[in-house]
Amino acid sequence: MKQISSRFSMAVHTLTLIAVAPSECTGDFIAGSVNTNPVVVRRIMSMLKKAGLIDVRAGVGGASLLKEPSEITLLDVYKAVDVVEDGQLFNIHEKPNILCPVGRTIEDSLSAELKEAQAAMEKRLNETTIGMMIEKAHGN
Repeated sequence: MKQISSRFSMAVHTLTLIAVAPSECTGDFIAGSVNTNPVVVRRIMSMLKKAGLIDVRAGVGGASLLKEPSEITLLDVYKAVDVVEDGQLFNIHEKPNILCPVGRTIEDSLSAELKEAQAAMEKRLNETTIGMMIEKAHGN
């Protein structure tokens, strides 16, 4: 099974940083905080911009949130950076042996469980905002 892309945590980091220090938030500044290549940050910022979460100032650099931190959920971020396709967080191995009593039923029996697990995770992400992440970062 693949791990959720690190784009998600980098995007949360980026949005939280923009909320806290918008005037300083160039791609290079954010890359230094995330400790990654500025190209990676620019790609993530492009995705966040396309999702309507940030505005990026061309030329002079910098970014700002287009919504209040309390209005941006982690689910918004998760969807913005294309972590996974809808309903596809978990993959089931291909072509189990249909002659086996488990092999012929595993996909149907496991799929419903995995969809419910993904729905529960997404529900939890929808309950947490960038504003809450700021509070956690400042120990409140």
